[in-house]
Amino acid sequence: MPAPNLWQKDMTEPNLTDHEYLTVKELAQLLRLKERKIYDLAASGQVPCSKATGKLLFPARDIRAWINRARTETPNSDTQADMPRPSIFLGSHDPLLDWAIRQSRCGLASFYDGSMDGLERFARFGGVAAGLHVLDAATGAWNTTAVAQRVAQQNVALIGFAARQRGIVYRAGVKAPRSLADLAGLRFVPRQTGSGADRLFWHLAKEQGLNMAALDLAEVTRTEDEAVDAVRRGDADAAFGLAAVADTFGLHFLPVITEEYAILVDRKAWFEPAMQGLFAFCQSAAFAKRAAAMPGYDIAPLGRVLWNA
Repeated sequence: MPAPNLWQKDMTEPNLTDHEYLTVKELAQLLRLKERKIYDLAASGQVPCSKATGKLLFPARDIRAWINRARTETPNSDTQADMPRPSIFLGSHDPLLDWAIRQSRCGLASFYDGSMDGLERFARFGGVAAGLHVLDAATGAWNTTAVAQRVAQQNVALIGFAARQRGIVYRAGVKAPRSLADLAGLRFVPRQTGSGADRLFWHLAKEQGLNMAALDLAEVTRTEDEAVDAVRRGDADAAFGLAAVADTFGLHFLPVITEEYAILVDRKAWFEPAMQGLFAFCQSAAFAKRAAAMPGYDIAPLGRVLWNA
């Protein structure tokens, strides 16, 4: 079946020739995205927009050019070797890795906004590496399915980093939960859509019989530290976080699952000073000592090649 024509007008999608500007709702319909994702794109400057009287508007002419540019600039196997990658570590936030990037002084910058965001940015040559913890619910495999589906044509590899214990982080005074189903009625810290933690939570919560409508959602947080800190501050009763972060903030923890955190890396970048400096530090005694002090971490997978393009 041929792909749908993005420019074809129908009764549900706005046409870019009808109006000079599109609203958030209209652009979401056009791109088949949730409105929250449109706000994220606008806030990060990825989509052309203007703000009038406090309302986001998207110039139709610029949107058309933006979409066409995305089509023509999508790298393929013939051009990928020539595509430069900025020295940015993308994807999911990991407190141990974040510490190692800073402590090693390897020169990498970081932009953490969830596993799927990192995978998409990496696929478009937005960074040299991306941290992932994405479960394929159908097979039980971690990370490899998502990577194979998105970057199989690029010169990349998936490298093991750590196994991490994830579960319910809750504050004193809350009745100790026995499963995710016991979160019903509590104020809960959500993570951003597309993050590995968010995808995993909703998958497991459904399996364990949590009534989603009974959750009182607090403000969305975008890193492991922010999610647990919201509980510490009293902004929420519970979060779906890491054992190590719960320990750092002195909160209670119920283990739910052990997940696999891995690093998707460009092969060329792997041999450059930044990545070599980072992984040399990760093999040091200082790194091992730090990891041993973090409950729920197992760095046995570190450096193991899990998948090759």
